[in-house]
Amino acid sequence: MSNRALLEVIALDAQDAVAAQAGGADRLELVTDMAADGLTPPLEAFAAIRAAVDIPLRVMLRSADGFAAGDVDALVRDAEALRAEGADEFVLGFLDETGGPDMDALRALAAALDGCRWTFHRAIDRAASRDALRKELAGLPGLDTYLTAGSALGVDDGLPVLLAEAGRGEPGYEPQILVGGGLSLAHLPMLREAGIDAFHIGGASRPGGWSAPVSSAAVAEWRAALDA
Repeated sequence: MSNRALLEVIALDAQDAVAAQAGGADRLELVTDMAADGLTPPLEAFAAIRAAVDIPLRVMLRSADGFAAGDVDALVRDAEALRAEGADEFVLGFLDETGGPDMDALRALAAALDGCRWTFHRAIDRAASRDALRKELAGLPGLDTYLTAGSALGVDDGLPVLLAEAGRGEPGYEPQILVGGGLSLAHLPMLREAGIDAFHIGGASRPGGWSAPVSSAAVAEWRAALDA
C-alpha cells in the first residue's frame, strides 16, 4: 500500500481539470462560482470534466454562499441528476442556526447519495463545537473525509487543532482529514509529521488568481513537495 499523500485540486472547468491532472493531482473538487466559495456545478460542466480526465472527482452540493442548506429538496434533485450523469463522489456540509450540523439536510442528502463517498467541507470550521459535530455525524453513510483548516481563519490559526485531531481515534474521528484553507507549502512538513496525508488547494494552484486557470506547474510544485 502506497503512503503517497493525496492532493486534491479545485477545478471549475475541463481546462482546469486537465492541468491539475497533468501536474499530479490525485482528485478534483468540482465547483462553480468561487465568489460564493464554490457552488454546485452545472451538469454540463461535470460531464465535460469527467470526459477530460480519469482521476476521481468530488462534486460540490451547495446552492448559496454560507452554510445553511436552503432548499434541501432542490439539493437532493441536484444530487440525483449528478448521479445519473455518473458522479459518484461528493462534497457537502450544512449547519443549523445554533452552529450544529443540520442533520435533517445531511440525512436527506446521504440517503440520496446512497452510499457514495463524500466530504464534509469547511462548515466544520464554523461549527459551535467541532467535537460535537464529528460525533453527531459519526455513522452517516458515505462520510469518509473532513475538509478543514482547523479554524475559520485558516491553517495558520488552525494548526494546533489539526495536529490534535490527527492523533484522536475515538468515534467521529475515523474520516480522513483533508487540510485546506490558507494552506501553504510551509505547513506541509509539520502536518505530514503528524500523519496527515491529504491536502486540498484552490488559489495555490492559480498563481494568477481565481480569474486565471489552474497551472500544471503550480500543482506539480505541490506534488513534488508532498513526494519529497
